[in-house]
Amino acid sequence: MPDVHVVTVDAADPQAVARVHAIRFEVFVDEQGVAPSDELDDRDYEPGTRHLLAVRETGSSNGVQDLGTARLLDDGPGMAHASRVAVRSLARGLGVGRVLMTALEREALAAHADRCDPADEIRMVLSAQESALGFYAALGYAVSTKRYQEAGIWHRDAVKMLRPGGS
Repeated sequence: MPDVHVVTVDAADPQAVARVHAIRFEVFVDEQGVAPSDELDDRDYEPGTRHLLAVRETGSSNGVQDLGTARLLDDGPGMAHASRVAVRSLARGLGVGRVLMTALEREALAAHADRCDPADEIRMVLSAQESALGFYAALGYAVSTKRYQEAGIWHRDAVKMLRPGGS
């Protein structure tokens, strides 16, 4: 998608975090009916958590349009957890999700570079809504056959081994 780039949001910046939360609420709460209390959790503010925001230059006075977001959780050395991947309806089908996931994978590799041997792989896990299984499989994620409900939505776990020098 032209003019889309991904920025890392500083969790200490309340305005930036509000932009992330606005997208998540629009997608998960408003569209999918997830309870607001299930959408926000303490992991948003844990040390090592990174929030990414996909934006598009608009040329208008505010300059950018927020299109999607994703959260990277640190689950320990060699382990990363992608979560809260959300793309606004106006940007779906335009490659924003792929751009976000590619940036998230690069961020995971960078976050673990100083804690792992450069030859080690990073295990990226995620809890995928069943409606998005094809998307994650196309990105190289191996999807579990075991399904479960989370916030009333059917999910399956997925995993991808990330390699330094190419995920």
